Amino acid sequence: MSHNHYRVVGNRALKAPMRKSFIAGAVVALTFATAAPALAANPPGRASAGSADFAKEGQAYQVAPLAVCDVNPDAAGTVTGASPAVSTTGLKFGETSSSCTTEVVNPDEFLTRTRSAARGSAFELSALTGVRGPRLKIGEWAITCDATDKGTSAGWELKGMSGWTGLPTQIPPGYVHEVKANNGTVLAKAKFTDAVFPVPNDGSVSMTLLKITFEPSSGYTGSVTVGTVACSPTP
Repeated sequence: MSHNHYRVVGNRALKAPMRKSFIAGAVVALTFATAAPALAANPPGRASAGSADFAKEGQAYQVAPLAVCDVNPDAAGTVTGASPAVSTTGLKFGETSSSCTTEVVNPDEFLTRTRSAARGSAFELSALTGVRGPRLKIGEWAITCDATDKGTSAGWELKGMSGWTGLPTQIPPGYVHEVKANNGTVLAKAKFTDAVFPVPNDGSVSMTLLKITFEPSSGYTGSVTVGTVACSPTP
């Protein structure tokens, strides 16, 4: 497993030192840098374990957002979300959970910090096996977004990946991995650690750990998302 953090201070993007913890299973090291800005503002704190909306030959397959939570910036405490394992044709999410916490760190100055986090296990996309594509698995994953009055930071973990042939050990920011059939046809594109910043940049950030978008050659349309978080600097 590897774990990386990304910090936003004002309009500057700072990458913290990478820390690796090697354990059984595939190890993927992720790095992260400033992504293209967007106009939308980010919430005080939010987390979701993922969702899906895809179709084939007129048949739709959907998974509503899993284990959703929102930070309550006005009161100390933790809001949680959880979902049992769910599956639809060609897709499985194992058990997932989320937590959105507000902590008072200096009551005299009314300073708080927040953490929005989601995690899950036993993710499997088998939809592409019918067109000679791989069975994509992730044993465990986690994503977090931390905020203080000085800025925000985001971190993530991946463990036990299989079926991701050609995925680099060091994944560049916003890396797009082509999921191919045995004959080399690109069936889907998987984007890792996709970040969104508001304009003007207020120090907030939102990040999606993984989004898999089907290509027409697969026979499917739509996409599958794993792990999303967002947070903004605290007042």
